[in-house]
Amino acid sequence: MNDLTNPLGFGGSGGRKFRVPVGAIAAVITASLFAGLAVWLMVVSDPLGGEPYARARIETSDTGYARADIATVGVKSGTGELLPPPSDSKPEAGVPVEGPTGAEVAVALPVEADTALIETSPFGPLPRVAADGRKPLDVYARPVPGFVGASPKIAIVVGDLGLSQTGTQEALAKLPPEVTLGFAPYGASLDRWTAKARQDGHELLLQVPLEPFDYPDNDPGENTLLVGKDARQNVENLHRVMGRLTTYVGIVNYMGARFTSEAAALDPVMQEIALRGLLYLDDGSSPRSVAEQSAGKFKTAFARADLVIDAIPTPNEITGRLAQLEQIARTRGLAVGVASARPATLKALAGWTSGLDGRGITLVPITAVPQQN
Repeated sequence: MNDLTNPLGFGGSGGRKFRVPVGAIAAVITASLFAGLAVWLMVVSDPLGGEPYARARIETSDTGYARADIATVGVKSGTGELLPPPSDSKPEAGVPVEGPTGAEVAVALPVEADTALIETSPFGPLPRVAADGRKPLDVYARPVPGFVGASPKIAIVVGDLGLSQTGTQEALAKLPPEVTLGFAPYGASLDRWTAKARQDGHELLLQVPLEPFDYPDNDPGENTLLVGKDARQNVENLHRVMGRLTTYVGIVNYMGARFTSEAAALDPVMQEIALRGLLYLDDGSSPRSVAEQSAGKFKTAFARADLVIDAIPTPNEITGRLAQLEQIARTRGLAVGVASARPATLKALAGWTSGLDGRGITLVPITAVPQQN
């Protein structure tokens, strides 16, 4: 029986039955599949393999496009006017460029004095009307863009520049070019400071010392024009002060409540200012001033300040005066404010002027005032 049931001697009395290792084979096959997949991914480098996709041909063109071929979205100004797109070219300094309605706007002011507008004198260069009729008031003025239209306007004059290097630097750094700067004749390096102011685009006024009521206890400085002196002496002192600067558009009183209240003393000075092609600004500090009447006699270009912005030099008072100035401008169309180059004043003006456009008010130089009047 054994030979018949166990041929060839397999599985004798203690032998085991042979089984195929199915699990091991499956493991080997699975490992091979993963290894093959890894190799395929590394070679093909297509992390999106298996996902549907399309191919599109991108053609390049050698055709160039000018900036004018590209549409520009219109931008509106604070007054609602549509501003033109930017130009490709940058204007050179001193070259007029066209404003939004075609008006020419100067981008720089002449820094050096025009020799045709200078009279040589023992006291220095004096302003004069040129042989062709041009006046310092016009030549050194900052043009007002025509597109400002009939919006309310405010002129600001900040004085006492040149006396303090720190104060002058701060004023030039913080104030926009539309603010007119008044320089005292007693400072050092006046040529350097006035040149910098002109480069920045500011109009200049010369502060002339005039006699106050409490003179000499309150002394405006050297070469003060006095009621007790005759016309020749006062005009000579005016020339001494005038010779300290150039490129200014006019004169503004420094103190002078008594002098500006006396027509007999003021008239010869006002006549001289007119003959030299300058404007006169009354700072508005004295209600007894007859400067406007005197200017009318000689057709002198004239402006008068509505407010002394920092008569009380505290932040709250200055802010209140500026708000009052805005109200005057909205009511009358034009307002003029004067101030000194105090730190609190400069800080307040810097913040206030930056928001004027948004409130629909245009800041203009002082020469725009007699033109509008």
